[in-house]
Amino acid sequence: MTSTTNVPDPQADREARRADFLAYYDAEAADRAHRPIPPWRTAAQEEFLAVLAAERRRAVLEVGCGPGRDGAAIAAAGLEYTGTDLSPGMVEVARAAGLDARVASATDLPFGDHTFDAAWSMSTLMHLDDAELDAALTEITRVLVPGGLFAVGMWGALELTVGPQAEPGEEYGPPRYFHRRTDQMVHERLGEHGTVESWWTRPSRPGSNHRYQYAVVRTPGADD
Repeated sequence: MTSTTNVPDPQADREARRADFLAYYDAEAADRAHRPIPPWRTAAQEEFLAVLAAERRRAVLEVGCGPGRDGAAIAAAGLEYTGTDLSPGMVEVARAAGLDARVASATDLPFGDHTFDAAWSMSTLMHLDDAELDAALTEITRVLVPGGLFAVGMWGALELTVGPQAEPGEEYGPPRYFHRRTDQMVHERLGEHGTVESWWTRPSRPGSNHRYQYAVVRTPGADD
């Protein structure tokens, strides 16, 4: 008989991480709605919205909409906005702000193929393991039109770090799971789903291992 003692169960691990994730973000939803967006991220958003306007894009999906801070700016730009988030608490706050938001996982988006012209996802996909990240990028590519644009930002690191991490002063619940990938890892993963047209990184603070990674990816065209 083969013993299964101490054999890792990826699905059980994911379910436990999801429970911790929901506990944290549901508790944080109301406070996060009033947290200002950093100027460097606002600049990236404005640049992306300008590209969408120049290309006459209309329908935009946000994956990991949170309380709707980015969604409000996207909708105010005159675009048809839809937001998704795994946290019911976050979705409730986004809806209260007048946004079209719904509870959904990045790995299983409830939309048909080629529904959106563009997608936006900030500080979300670093909470996924490698298999989940591949599934999420496949789903986002699926719901975008051929040649669609996808802006993604996530916290990474100079050296790979994986596991539950609590930030100093966090008061909302259990530590969240982070999968902080290197720049090369992220760039390669994104490149498997389209052409990386824009890329930059920004350290969280001088000398820090942690960094913000931002890219704009164009999905394959109809003739690719």
